[in-house]
Amino acid sequence: MPNNIKILLAEDQSLVRGALCALLQLENDLEVVAQAENGKRAQELLQEAEADLLLTDIEMPLISGIELIEYAHQHFPQLKTVIVTTFGRAGYIKRALGAGVDGFLLKDAPSEQLAEAIRKVMSGKKVIDPELAIAALDDTDPLSDKERKALRLAGEGKSTAEIAKLLFLSEGTVRNYLSEAIAKLNATNRIDAARIAQQKGWL
Repeated sequence: MPNNIKILLAEDQSLVRGALCALLQLENDLEVVAQAENGKRAQELLQEAEADLLLTDIEMPLISGIELIEYAHQHFPQLKTVIVTTFGRAGYIKRALGAGVDGFLLKDAPSEQLAEAIRKVMSGKKVIDPELAIAALDDTDPLSDKERKALRLAGEGKSTAEIAKLLFLSEGTVRNYLSEAIAKLNATNRIDAARIAQQKGWL
């Protein structure tokens, strides 16, 4: 484990990002070397920051924290990853574990737990709240990755044509993905399906 743990912090809310940064800088062995306001910017900073650990929120513009972790593990396999979020939804936890996250913490956890969790992760341990991990085991995400992306954009109010353009798909294919998602979630329409999936942490 390095003497000073270099952290890249990704968080879209500036007040929260500033508070987390200030909190981490109080620890002698922790150093925030870069801050990103969204997942896309974090991807760029990973190229130059030489961070040991990525600390990220989940719900961010452009690229979610879970997608960011998938990218990080693919391109920077030595990088440790920790999610800190407001949402302890089973779907989020399950997807994060599937993406290979090393730690999953809630923002309302005591501040000293965050620093300690980072040290444990850097020593090779996984840090996941046991109750959240058990909840994730009992929760099954029925959506495919493509259905999830289409549904997320539909939930943002995008039209079928807009979704098709953003995902490089035909409008017919997008309609099929949304119909499948609606059926799997027993929803009344695409907005209802997006709402259900959001509540479950599947988007």
